Amino acid sequence: MLTAFAFTPAGAEQPKQGGTLTYVIPADAPPSLDAHRETTYATIHTAAPYYSVLIRVPPDNPASTTEFVCDLCTEMPKPTDDGKTWTFKIRDNVKFHDGSKLTAKDVALSWQYIVKPPKGVVSARQSFYEMVDSVNATDDSTVVFKLKYATAAFLPALADPYAWIYKKEILEKDPHWYEKNIMGSGPFKLVKIEVGQSITGERNKDYYLKGRPYLDGIVGIFAEKQSVRTDALKADRASIEFRGLPPSARDQLTKELGDKIWVQDSDWNCGNILTPNHQKKPFDDVRVRKALALAIDQWKGAPALSKIANVRTVGGIVFPGSPLAATKEELQTMPGYWPDIEKSRAEAKKLLKEAGAEGLKFELLNRNVDQPYKFVGTWVIGEWKKIGLNVEQKVVPTGPWFSNMRAGTFDVAMEANCQSVVNPVLDTGKYLPHRVFPDNYGYYDDPKSVELYEAMQKETDPAKLRVAMRAYEKHTLDTEVHEIVLPYWYRIVMGRSYVKGWKISPSHYLNQDLANIWLDK
Repeated sequence: MLTAFAFTPAGAEQPKQGGTLTYVIPADAPPSLDAHRETTYATIHTAAPYYSVLIRVPPDNPASTTEFVCDLCTEMPKPTDDGKTWTFKIRDNVKFHDGSKLTAKDVALSWQYIVKPPKGVVSARQSFYEMVDSVNATDDSTVVFKLKYATAAFLPALADPYAWIYKKEILEKDPHWYEKNIMGSGPFKLVKIEVGQSITGERNKDYYLKGRPYLDGIVGIFAEKQSVRTDALKADRASIEFRGLPPSARDQLTKELGDKIWVQDSDWNCGNILTPNHQKKPFDDVRVRKALALAIDQWKGAPALSKIANVRTVGGIVFPGSPLAATKEELQTMPGYWPDIEKSRAEAKKLLKEAGAEGLKFELLNRNVDQPYKFVGTWVIGEWKKIGLNVEQKVVPTGPWFSNMRAGTFDVAMEANCQSVVNPVLDTGKYLPHRVFPDNYGYYDDPKSVELYEAMQKETDPAKLRVAMRAYEKHTLDTEVHEIVLPYWYRIVMGRSYVKGWKISPSHYLNQDLANIWLDK
């Protein structure tokens, strides 16, 4: 679902050149400036405008789940070798910001570091590219990806917004250089960065897309506190906040500013999940895990939560906007989605009695983030109380939250599965056993889950892929109840009315190079 209020589409007016965009970054600072190693929006919102990628979601339609366009390539190729060979031609008019020419060799080495990083180099999304056998530049204008097997997951994975193209010479000399420095070929050139304060860029006059960027410059202001960001928008000290604000901020700012501000909102490829620790009794018993799911009224809870938190849409393991997502009717056959909540809770109580877990007391580990973690956690505990469970919410800062999950020192954890490009086959890798997907903290071993996932990954027929996804989803949420998926987040982005040319996507990682933004003032 995608809606917009008081928003003028980019193509409806003639873009104006000039001006400086000031925007707020909802973080104190990124952990590093190297997108290959990081997973946070803080790195993307800080430095994406200074880099190029090979392909991307279209900036005029970033909500698309199936369409991709060239950035550094000249045209989208058709695969050969039964879908296992992809050949990309690289633009010949691209320069890095130091004036040196960007070639296919820079693209190939950047991707080699993403797919198979050398020792001592971290690639956060390396597991996304298990299907890639090799990446090579056959000459200065050609990059060839060879796959081990054809898969529908490859092209969306290639459009990953973190896959910035770095300079080959720098990478070979010091692969860690990009952690603290910026050198790209994107629409803006770095002027200065003051850690924890701001980052400033100027228009790249040598940018390869003619006429862009429209802006003369950009300034990103780090502002961790929501109140600081909303005050900056209200006072026009900043023009936009790209991650997303809660309903209360939307209501406050639209009431106070009227037509001086616009709102765009969208379902978010991100949502909280509940992870029972299968290593701890009684959560090793599927009856207990199923009871936890059956107690929760998703259909009533989602609309109620949407009034106070940035959550909204009920879904399964696949982003609700995807063709591979379960329908409402398909969801309602699984625990946690039954349309009759009284019947569901009666079954939950029955299962707890059978498992000897009536009146169970335990802790819910949660992250010390209001939106939406703490709101959702409070709601879930209220739902569990209705089947006689006594649950205490243990809210800790992000560091200890991760530490507890990684050490397995928790009963049930409130997590989130947030992705960028909607790529259901890879997005659902989160639900694989810990030995296969280390960021799964359920600590279960399940060969059947791996078998179902691998079959799905190698399926290229859309109809058969959907069937395979339902089998994997049913196994995860119904047969074994390894995880409990809660309502998906809902992204609300606000900008001053003179900010034009930007469109919301289902992810706060996408469409952030800012090349298409212009100011109508």
